[in-house]
Amino acid sequence: MDMLVSIDPGRKKCGLLLVDLDSKIVLDGRVVDSSSVIDLVMHWSTNFEVKGIVLGNGTTSKYWQMRLESIDLPIDIVEERGTTLRARSRFWEIWPPPIWMRWIPKGLLVPLKNLDAVAALVLLEDHLNKKFKWPDSTKLRISTEP
Repeated sequence: MDMLVSIDPGRKKCGLLLVDLDSKIVLDGRVVDSSSVIDLVMHWSTNFEVKGIVLGNGTTSKYWQMRLESIDLPIDIVEERGTTLRARSRFWEIWPPPIWMRWIPKGLLVPLKNLDAVAALVLLEDHLNKKFKWPDSTKLRISTEP
């Protein structure tokens, strides 16, 4: 299995995603404190056949690029403009709203979860020009642990 890590970088927290390229499935998606990013990417690269990292080119991109170089994986820097708004729409595709909320226009629905991991998904999908499935059993985790 070939894996990729996708990162929506931030100052205080980052969205991280681990995907299987062959099956096009999200294996893990998390929002973590910035202090945990390197540990989580190291953990994934040690336990899975990670082939590279996709990193959004936002404000803290240069900082994260320097920090991630120590992991010795290829890093692709990708455009992240507009991913937060698109992540909201993608969130509702993955986890449709309850029946009673479906009459509300999606633009007015605000997910209760932090969207950084879904933004990492949008970055990856844009970069590879393919959609990934986020299985129901894989929950979006917001944590500070790797």
